[in-house]
Amino acid sequence: MTKKLHIVVGMSGGVDSAVAALLLQQAGHKVTAVFMQNWQEQGQNQDHDQDKDQHCSAAKDYADAAQVCKILNIPLLAVNFSKEYWQRVFAYFLDEYANFRTPNPDVLCNKEIKFKAFLSYANELGADYIATGHYARIEFSHNKFCLLKGVDTTKDQSYFLYLLNQDQLAKSLFPIGHLTKIKVREIAAAAHFPNQHKKDSTGICFIGERKFKTFLSEYLLAKPGVIVTTDNKTIGEHDGLMFYTIGQRQGLKIGGQKNSAEAPWYVANKDIKNNLLIVTQDRTHPLLSKAQLITKELHWISNVAPKTPYSCTAKIRYRQLDQACTISQINSESCAVEFKAPQWAITPGQSVVFYNNDECLGGGIIV
Repeated sequence: MTKKLHIVVGMSGGVDSAVAALLLQQAGHKVTAVFMQNWQEQGQNQDHDQDKDQHCSAAKDYADAAQVCKILNIPLLAVNFSKEYWQRVFAYFLDEYANFRTPNPDVLCNKEIKFKAFLSYANELGADYIATGHYARIEFSHNKFCLLKGVDTTKDQSYFLYLLNQDQLAKSLFPIGHLTKIKVREIAAAAHFPNQHKKDSTGICFIGERKFKTFLSEYLLAKPGVIVTTDNKTIGEHDGLMFYTIGQRQGLKIGGQKNSAEAPWYVANKDIKNNLLIVTQDRTHPLLSKAQLITKELHWISNVAPKTPYSCTAKIRYRQLDQACTISQINSESCAVEFKAPQWAITPGQSVVFYNNDECLGGGIIV
Protein backbone atom coordinates (compact mmCIF):
# COMPACT_ATOMS: atom_id res chain seq x y z
CA MET A 1 0.00 0.00 0.00
CA THR A 2 1.52 3.29 -1.09
CA LYS A 3 -1.40 5.71 -1.23
CA LYS A 4 -2.99 7.19 1.86
CA LEU A 5 -5.93 5.06 2.91
CA HIS A 6 -8.73 5.39 5.43
CA ILE A 7 -8.36 2.48 7.83
CA VAL A 8 -10.79 1.81 10.66
CA VAL A 9 -9.15 0.00 13.56
CA GLY A 10 -11.04 -2.13 16.04
CA MET A 11 -9.67 -0.67 19.27
CA SER A 12 -10.16 -3.03 22.19
CA GLY A 13 -8.27 -1.16 24.89
CA GLY A 14 -5.44 -3.68 24.74
CA VAL A 15 -1.86 -3.11 23.66
CA ASP A 16 -2.16 -5.10 20.40
CA SER A 17 -4.84 -2.96 18.76
CA ALA A 18 -3.14 0.19 20.09
CA VAL A 19 0.11 -0.70 18.33
CA ALA A 20 -1.81 -1.70 15.19
CA ALA A 21 -3.29 1.81 15.06
CA LEU A 22 0.11 3.39 15.68
CA LEU A 23 1.81 1.45 12.88
CA LEU A 24 -0.91 2.40 10.40
CA GLN A 25 -0.65 6.04 11.39
CA GLN A 26 3.14 5.94 11.01
CA ALA A 27 2.64 4.50 7.51
CA GLY A 28 0.80 7.68 6.63
CA HIS A 29 -2.79 6.45 6.63
CA LYS A 30 -5.88 8.15 8.00
CA VAL A 31 -6.84 6.11 11.07
CA THR A 32 -10.21 6.02 12.82
CA ALA A 33 -10.56 3.92 15.95
CA VAL A 34 -13.78 2.11 16.85
CA PHE A 35 -14.49 0.58 20.24
CA MET A 36 -16.96 -2.29 20.07
CA GLN A 37 -19.17 -3.17 23.01
CA ASN A 38 -20.23 -6.72 22.28
CA TRP A 39 -21.80 -7.75 25.55
CA GLN A 40 -24.21 -6.45 28.13
CA GLU A 41 -26.68 -8.16 30.39
CA GLN A 42 -30.28 -8.07 29.23
CA GLY A 43 -32.04 -5.03 30.58
CA GLN A 44 -28.96 -2.78 30.55
CA ASN A 45 -29.03 0.41 28.52
CA GLN A 46 -26.99 0.84 25.34
CA ASP A 47 -24.62 3.55 26.60
CA HIS A 48 -21.02 2.34 26.66
CA ASP A 49 -19.94 4.76 29.40
CA GLN A 50 -22.76 3.66 31.68
CA ASP A 51 -21.68 0.02 31.63
CA LYS A 52 -22.98 -1.44 34.88
CA ASP A 53 -21.88 -5.02 34.25
CA GLN A 54 -19.41 -5.66 37.04
CA HIS A 55 -18.24 -8.86 35.36
CA CYS A 56 -17.11 -7.37 32.05
CA SER A 57 -14.30 -4.84 31.67
CA ALA A 58 -15.85 -2.78 28.86
CA ALA A 59 -15.73 0.54 30.75
CA LYS A 60 -12.06 0.14 31.70
CA ASP A 61 -11.17 -1.04 28.20
CA TYR A 62 -12.90 1.97 26.66
CA ALA A 63 -10.97 4.31 28.95
CA ASP A 64 -7.68 2.68 27.93
CA ALA A 65 -8.60 2.95 24.25
CA ALA A 66 -9.49 6.62 24.71
CA GLN A 67 -6.11 7.39 26.28
CA VAL A 68 -4.27 5.77 23.38
CA CYS A 69 -6.36 7.66 20.82
CA LYS A 70 -5.64 10.92 22.62
CA ILE A 71 -1.90 10.26 22.32
CA LEU A 72 -2.27 9.39 18.63
CA ASN A 73 -4.68 12.28 18.05
CA ILE A 74 -7.14 10.07 16.20
CA PRO A 75 -10.94 9.92 16.60
CA LEU A 76 -12.48 7.18 18.73
CA LEU A 77 -16.02 6.09 17.97
CA ALA A 78 -18.06 3.67 20.09
CA VAL A 79 -20.53 1.22 18.64
CA ASN A 80 -22.76 -1.23 20.46
CA PHE A 81 -23.01 -4.65 18.85
CA SER A 82 -24.49 -6.38 21.90
CA LYS A 83 -27.76 -7.14 20.11
CA GLU A 84 -25.92 -8.73 17.19
CA TYR A 85 -23.67 -10.60 19.61
CA TRP A 86 -26.64 -11.95 21.54
CA GLN A 87 -28.42 -13.13 18.40
CA ARG A 88 -25.47 -14.45 16.37
CA VAL A 89 -23.03 -15.66 19.02
CA PHE A 90 -24.55 -16.02 22.47
CA ALA A 91 -27.71 -17.81 21.31
CA TYR A 92 -25.49 -20.37 19.56
CA PHE A 93 -23.32 -20.63 22.69
CA LEU A 94 -26.36 -21.48 24.82
CA ASP A 95 -27.78 -23.90 22.25
CA GLU A 96 -24.52 -25.84 22.12
CA TYR A 97 -24.32 -26.14 25.90
CA ALA A 98 -27.98 -27.14 26.02
CA ASN A 99 -27.00 -30.00 23.71
CA PHE A 100 -24.05 -30.92 25.96
CA ARG A 101 -21.34 -29.70 23.57
CA THR A 102 -18.50 -27.26 24.34
CA PRO A 103 -18.55 -24.32 21.90
CA ASN A 104 -15.88 -21.71 21.21
CA PRO A 105 -17.60 -18.29 21.09
CA ASP A 106 -14.42 -16.47 20.03
CA VAL A 107 -14.48 -18.21 16.65
CA LEU A 108 -18.06 -17.15 15.96
CA CYS A 109 -17.47 -13.66 17.34
CA ASN A 110 -14.74 -13.09 14.77
CA LYS A 111 -16.96 -14.27 11.94
CA GLU A 112 -20.19 -12.54 12.93
CA ILE A 113 -19.10 -9.44 14.84
CA LYS A 114 -15.53 -8.31 14.16
CA PHE A 115 -15.46 -9.22 10.48
CA LYS A 116 -19.13 -8.83 9.61
CA ALA A 117 -20.96 -6.30 11.79
CA PHE A 118 -17.82 -4.21 12.35
CA LEU A 119 -16.76 -4.49 8.71
CA SER A 120 -20.21 -3.29 7.61
CA TYR A 121 -20.02 -0.39 10.06
CA ALA A 122 -16.55 0.56 8.80
CA ASN A 123 -17.79 0.49 5.21
CA GLU A 124 -20.47 3.01 6.19
CA LEU A 125 -17.68 5.24 7.50
CA GLY A 126 -16.00 5.05 4.09
CA ALA A 127 -13.15 2.78 5.18
CA ASP A 128 -10.78 1.28 2.64
CA TYR A 129 -9.86 -1.43 5.16
CA ILE A 130 -10.50 -2.53 8.70
CA ALA A 131 -7.63 -3.53 10.96
CA THR A 132 -7.38 -5.47 14.22
CA GLY A 133 -4.65 -6.47 16.63
CA HIS A 134 -4.76 -10.16 15.76
CA TYR A 135 -1.54 -12.14 15.52
CA ALA A 136 -2.09 -13.42 12.00
CA ARG A 137 -1.12 -12.40 8.46
CA ILE A 138 -2.90 -12.00 5.13
CA GLU A 139 -1.19 -12.65 1.82
CA PHE A 140 -2.54 -12.52 -1.73
CA SER A 141 -1.13 -15.48 -3.65
CA HIS A 142 -2.31 -17.56 -6.63
CA ASN A 143 -5.36 -15.35 -7.13
CA LYS A 144 -6.65 -15.78 -3.59
CA PHE A 145 -6.27 -14.25 -0.16
CA CYS A 146 -4.46 -16.57 2.24
CA LEU A 147 -4.68 -16.48 6.02
CA LEU A 148 -1.26 -17.17 7.52
CA LYS A 149 -0.13 -17.83 11.07
CA GLY A 150 1.29 -14.95 13.06
CA VAL A 151 5.09 -14.86 13.21
CA ASP A 152 4.96 -15.20 17.00
CA THR A 153 4.00 -18.86 17.29
CA THR A 154 3.14 -18.44 20.97
CA LYS A 155 0.52 -15.81 20.11
CA ASP A 156 -0.71 -16.97 16.68
CA GLN A 157 -4.50 -16.47 16.49
CA SER A 158 -5.25 -17.94 13.07
CA TYR A 159 -7.11 -20.77 14.85
CA PHE A 160 -9.81 -18.27 15.86
CA LEU A 161 -10.01 -16.77 12.34
CA TYR A 162 -10.58 -19.89 10.25
CA LEU A 163 -14.20 -18.92 9.44
CA LEU A 164 -13.18 -15.80 7.54
CA ASN A 165 -13.89 -15.70 3.81
CA GLN A 166 -12.27 -14.11 0.78
CA ASP A 167 -14.35 -10.93 0.95
CA GLN A 168 -13.50 -10.39 4.61
CA LEU A 169 -9.78 -11.02 4.13
CA ALA A 170 -9.74 -8.68 1.12
CA LYS A 171 -10.88 -5.80 3.34
CA SER A 172 -8.84 -6.63 6.46
CA LEU A 173 -5.35 -5.84 7.77
CA PHE A 174 -3.39 -7.39 10.63
CA PRO A 175 -0.62 -4.81 11.21
CA ILE A 176 1.14 -6.70 14.03
CA GLY A 177 1.01 -10.19 12.52
CA HIS A 178 4.71 -10.00 11.60
CA LEU A 179 5.75 -8.99 15.12
CA THR A 180 6.36 -10.80 18.39
CA LYS A 181 4.46 -9.84 21.50
CA ILE A 182 7.69 -8.63 23.07
CA LYS A 183 8.28 -6.26 20.14
CA VAL A 184 4.68 -5.02 20.31
CA ARG A 185 5.14 -4.09 23.96
CA GLU A 186 8.44 -2.37 23.14
CA ILE A 187 6.70 -0.25 20.49
CA ALA A 188 3.91 0.59 22.96
CA ALA A 189 6.49 1.62 25.58
CA ALA A 190 8.30 3.87 23.12
CA ALA A 191 4.97 5.53 22.32
CA HIS A 192 4.25 5.94 26.06
CA PHE A 193 0.97 4.07 25.81
CA PRO A 194 -0.59 3.64 29.27
CA ASN A 195 -1.63 0.07 28.42
CA GLN A 196 1.86 -1.07 27.43
CA HIS A 197 1.97 -3.59 30.30
CA LYS A 198 -1.72 -4.53 30.23
CA LYS A 199 -2.29 -8.27 30.54
CA ASP A 200 -3.82 -10.17 27.65
CA SER A 201 -7.52 -10.84 28.04
CA THR A 202 -8.34 -14.45 28.80
CA GLY A 203 -11.52 -16.45 29.06
CA ILE A 204 -14.93 -15.31 27.89
CA CYS A 205 -15.75 -11.65 28.52
CA PHE A 206 -19.39 -12.14 29.43
CA ILE A 207 -18.53 -14.65 32.15
CA GLY A 208 -15.70 -12.58 33.62
CA GLU A 209 -14.92 -13.37 37.24
CA ARG A 210 -18.06 -15.41 37.81
CA LYS A 211 -17.89 -19.16 38.21
CA PHE A 212 -18.85 -20.85 34.96
CA LYS A 213 -21.54 -22.99 36.57
CA THR A 214 -23.12 -19.95 38.20
CA PHE A 215 -23.24 -18.07 34.91
CA LEU A 216 -24.59 -20.93 32.82
CA SER A 217 -27.25 -21.73 35.43
CA GLU A 218 -28.71 -18.26 34.90
CA TYR A 219 -29.70 -19.27 31.37
CA LEU A 220 -30.05 -23.05 31.26
CA LEU A 221 -31.75 -25.55 33.56
CA ALA A 222 -29.30 -28.17 34.79
CA LYS A 223 -30.28 -31.78 35.37
CA PRO A 224 -28.09 -33.45 38.02
CA GLY A 225 -27.22 -37.12 37.66
CA VAL A 226 -24.66 -39.73 38.65
CA ILE A 227 -21.00 -40.17 37.80
CA VAL A 228 -19.94 -43.64 36.69
CA THR A 229 -16.63 -45.21 35.75
CA THR A 230 -16.00 -46.74 32.34
CA ASP A 231 -16.93 -50.12 33.87
CA ASN A 232 -20.26 -48.65 35.06
CA LYS A 233 -19.46 -48.27 38.76
CA THR A 234 -21.27 -45.34 40.40
CA ILE A 235 -18.81 -43.13 42.29
CA GLY A 236 -20.50 -39.76 42.65
CA GLU A 237 -22.98 -37.19 41.41
CA HIS A 238 -22.70 -34.52 38.73
CA ASP A 239 -24.39 -31.12 38.65
CA GLY A 240 -25.57 -31.40 35.04
CA LEU A 241 -23.82 -32.74 31.94
CA MET A 242 -23.63 -29.30 30.36
CA PHE A 243 -21.11 -28.17 33.00
CA TYR A 244 -18.45 -30.70 31.98
CA THR A 245 -16.13 -31.10 29.01
CA ILE A 246 -14.18 -34.06 27.71
CA GLY A 247 -10.82 -34.37 29.44
CA GLN A 248 -11.86 -32.24 32.43
CA ARG A 249 -10.22 -33.20 35.72
CA GLN A 250 -11.00 -30.25 38.01
CA GLY A 251 -14.22 -29.89 39.97
CA LEU A 252 -15.40 -33.50 39.74
CA LYS A 253 -15.38 -33.95 43.53
CA ILE A 254 -14.72 -37.69 43.33
CA GLY A 255 -11.18 -37.92 44.69
CA GLY A 256 -10.18 -40.45 47.31
CA GLN A 257 -12.30 -43.31 46.02
CA LYS A 258 -11.98 -46.52 47.99
CA ASN A 259 -9.93 -49.21 46.23
CA SER A 260 -8.89 -46.82 43.44
CA ALA A 261 -5.47 -45.57 42.46
CA GLU A 262 -4.16 -42.23 43.69
CA ALA A 263 -4.50 -40.70 40.23
CA PRO A 264 -6.70 -37.94 38.80
CA TRP A 265 -10.09 -38.69 37.30
CA TYR A 266 -10.95 -37.41 33.84
CA VAL A 267 -14.26 -36.88 32.08
CA ALA A 268 -14.20 -39.52 29.34
CA ASN A 269 -17.70 -39.25 27.87
CA LYS A 270 -21.30 -38.16 28.41
CA ASP A 271 -24.19 -40.62 28.21
CA ILE A 272 -26.85 -38.08 27.34
CA LYS A 273 -29.70 -40.59 27.08
CA ASN A 274 -29.17 -41.85 30.63
CA ASN A 275 -27.75 -38.58 32.03
CA LEU A 276 -24.49 -40.22 33.08
CA LEU A 277 -21.07 -38.60 33.34
CA ILE A 278 -18.46 -41.24 32.50
CA VAL A 279 -15.01 -40.89 34.05
CA THR A 280 -11.71 -42.74 34.04
CA GLN A 281 -8.30 -42.59 35.68
CA ASP A 282 -6.70 -43.98 32.51
CA ARG A 283 -5.50 -40.99 30.52
CA THR A 284 -4.93 -43.26 27.52
CA HIS A 285 -8.41 -44.78 27.61
CA PRO A 286 -9.92 -45.17 24.08
CA LEU A 287 -12.69 -42.74 25.03
CA LEU A 288 -10.05 -40.07 25.69
CA SER A 289 -7.46 -40.91 23.06
CA LYS A 290 -8.78 -41.16 19.50
CA ALA A 291 -7.27 -40.89 16.05
CA GLN A 292 -10.47 -40.00 14.16
CA LEU A 293 -13.11 -37.30 14.23
CA ILE A 294 -16.01 -36.08 12.11
CA THR A 295 -16.77 -32.42 11.44
CA LYS A 296 -19.84 -30.39 10.62
CA GLU A 297 -20.21 -26.82 9.31
CA LEU A 298 -17.07 -27.22 7.23
CA HIS A 299 -15.54 -23.99 5.90
CA TRP A 300 -12.67 -23.46 3.44
CA ILE A 301 -11.10 -19.98 3.34
CA SER A 302 -10.34 -20.28 -0.39
CA ASN A 303 -13.96 -21.38 -1.08
CA VAL A 304 -12.51 -24.49 -2.72
CA ALA A 305 -12.26 -27.79 -0.87
CA PRO A 306 -9.03 -29.75 -1.45
CA LYS A 307 -9.19 -33.01 -3.35
CA THR A 308 -9.39 -35.91 -0.94
CA PRO A 309 -7.72 -37.77 0.53
CA TYR A 310 -5.72 -34.70 1.51
CA SER A 311 -2.73 -34.73 3.85
CA CYS A 312 -2.15 -31.67 6.04
CA THR A 313 -1.93 -30.74 9.71
CA ALA A 314 -4.64 -29.72 12.14
CA LYS A 315 -5.29 -28.36 15.62
CA ILE A 316 -8.23 -29.46 17.75
CA ARG A 317 -7.63 -26.68 20.29
CA TYR A 318 -5.85 -23.34 20.50
CA ARG A 319 -2.10 -23.49 21.27
CA GLN A 320 -1.89 -27.14 20.29
CA LEU A 321 1.07 -28.07 18.10
CA ASP A 322 0.13 -28.94 14.52
CA GLN A 323 -0.84 -32.59 14.18
CA ALA A 324 -0.40 -34.59 10.97
CA CYS A 325 -3.67 -35.84 9.53
CA THR A 326 -5.53 -36.92 6.41
CA ILE A 327 -8.90 -35.47 5.40
CA SER A 328 -11.54 -37.59 3.68
CA GLN A 329 -14.40 -35.64 2.15
CA ILE A 330 -17.91 -36.76 3.08
CA ASN A 331 -19.95 -33.92 1.60
CA SER A 332 -19.80 -30.17 1.16
CA GLU A 333 -20.37 -29.49 4.85
CA SER A 334 -18.61 -32.38 6.60
CA CYS A 335 -15.46 -34.44 6.46
CA ALA A 336 -13.66 -37.22 8.28
CA VAL A 337 -10.23 -36.58 9.78
CA GLU A 338 -7.71 -39.34 10.50
CA PHE A 339 -4.74 -38.31 12.63
CA LYS A 340 -1.33 -39.92 12.35
CA ALA A 341 -1.25 -40.19 16.14
CA PRO A 342 -4.18 -40.44 18.59
CA GLN A 343 -5.39 -37.09 19.90
CA TRP A 344 -6.30 -36.55 23.54
CA ALA A 345 -9.72 -35.30 24.59
CA ILE A 346 -11.32 -34.57 21.22
CA THR A 347 -14.25 -32.39 22.27
CA PRO A 348 -17.60 -32.08 20.43
CA GLY A 349 -18.44 -28.44 19.78
CA GLN A 350 -14.84 -27.29 19.53
CA SER A 351 -13.18 -26.47 16.22
CA VAL A 352 -10.69 -28.51 14.22
CA VAL A 353 -8.61 -26.14 12.07
CA PHE A 354 -6.53 -27.27 9.10
CA TYR A 355 -3.12 -25.99 7.99
CA ASN A 356 -0.68 -26.37 5.13
CA ASN A 357 2.54 -25.21 6.76
CA ASP A 358 1.79 -21.59 7.80
CA GLU A 359 -1.42 -21.26 5.80
CA CYS A 360 -4.74 -21.73 7.58
CA LEU A 361 -7.00 -23.59 5.17
CA GLY A 362 -10.23 -23.59 7.14
CA GLY A 363 -11.91 -25.99 9.52
CA GLY A 364 -15.11 -27.29 11.02
CA ILE A 365 -16.96 -28.04 14.23
CA ILE A 366 -16.13 -31.36 15.86
CA VAL A 367 -19.08 -33.74 15.99
